[in-house]
Amino acid sequence: MLDEFKKFIMRGNVVDMATGVIIGAAFGKIVSSFTADILMPPLGILLGKVDFSNFYLNLSSTQYESLAAAKEAGAPVIAYGAFLNVCLDFLILATAIFILIKQVNRLMPAPPPAPVPRKCPFCREVVADDATKCPHCASDIADDIKKK
Repeated sequence: MLDEFKKFIMRGNVVDMATGVIIGAAFGKIVSSFTADILMPPLGILLGKVDFSNFYLNLSSTQYESLAAAKEAGAPVIAYGAFLNVCLDFLILATAIFILIKQVNRLMPAPPPAPVPRKCPFCREVVADDATKCPHCASDIADDIKKK
């Protein structure tokens, strides 16, 4: 079982996948920092000096002056501002990945066209490339092979 595991781990696609996950996690941190530290502050200023991460819905009867104070007191809250930040993170990340994959696909060579299947000259059904008789209409198609 250990040898099978070693073979599985050392296969190229597993190593590639692990590399992709690690790079993806690091890229996710970059996008989160971009959203929280660069994008949201100017957006908050444009919308009247609002910090989206502090938006919350208090589910208790006690009033708190901030989300941090409510969390410190252990009050039940719905932190929808933090959720909005995470949604924005996701949209930026998805857009960046979409653009990246689109560019990589543009650089990749086009796949070769699918081979055209051979058809019987009499009934137009698909037949094997080396067939001498059509399995559908029983016509002799040996001459068709000689022409090729």
